[in-house]
Amino acid sequence: MAIRQITIIGTGLIGGSLALALRKANFAGRIVGSDRQSTLEKARERGVIDDGAVNPADAVRGSDVVVLATPVLAIMDLIERLGPALPAKTILTDVGSTKTAVVEQAQKVFGKHVGKRFLAGHPMAGKELSGVDYADASLFRDAVWFFTPFPAQNLNQGLFGDFVEWIDKIGARIAMMPANEHDRLCAWISHLPQMMSTALAAALVEEFGADAPLLPAGGRALKEMTRISASPYSMWRDVAISNKHNLEDALLKIEQRLAHIRENLETRELAAEFEQAHELRKPVPGRNSLFSARRYRETE
Repeated sequence: MAIRQITIIGTGLIGGSLALALRKANFAGRIVGSDRQSTLEKARERGVIDDGAVNPADAVRGSDVVVLATPVLAIMDLIERLGPALPAKTILTDVGSTKTAVVEQAQKVFGKHVGKRFLAGHPMAGKELSGVDYADASLFRDAVWFFTPFPAQNLNQGLFGDFVEWIDKIGARIAMMPANEHDRLCAWISHLPQMMSTALAAALVEEFGADAPLLPAGGRALKEMTRISASPYSMWRDVAISNKHNLEDALLKIEQRLAHIRENLETRELAAEFEQAHELRKPVPGRNSLFSARRYRETE
């Protein structure tokens, strides 16, 4: 079943990049956006969308696939608002950074039909700068795109199969896991790094002042570690709220690790920390293929 029209609600960095990536991969269907009027005008000017509507209920009309590309709490609200009114043949998916709360909301709205109506997803891609002005057709190339399907949900047939195939075509590496496992993993590999970068940048400003030339003096290491501190609070607020338990756990454990380092700056324990840290980047057979090898056709 070919997808003839896709609606992307939220045509900022992720939603806009998805639209551009689909075009680059020769998607010939119609792409409709929904966002603020000013954003839609920019999206049209850049060729991101064919048409747009401020009201999501207007934007989804006639679409085979609806992609929710807003912050997580807005995704949950949109599932509740749009889900009951969507035709049964239309599938709904999302790109939210956390999945458990989103999946629970979809189950609440769609009930026993949830496996035929909703597909939870999360591309591990982004930038510290937000908005359609920074949308990039290559954003998802070689990035992992997580799906957290429901039990017995078949992603190889119908519109689900077509959509997942397009995600493959735009160059993403598809991986599957349960929603709760996804949220625990992402708390460590995505959400914790953001909070650490934010904390480091905020501490530097407090210690030296906002006008101090810290980045030029610090060199590459400081630039890399503080780059994502420029990310918008509006997005990370929803991540922190919807994945609070996992993020609290990760933060507590990294606080304990830092305390251990602080207490052992003059002992052999500091060397042990460095040695254990080096294990992360040692070549291990199969490690780098963990996600890329876990293709959707192999998960049945």
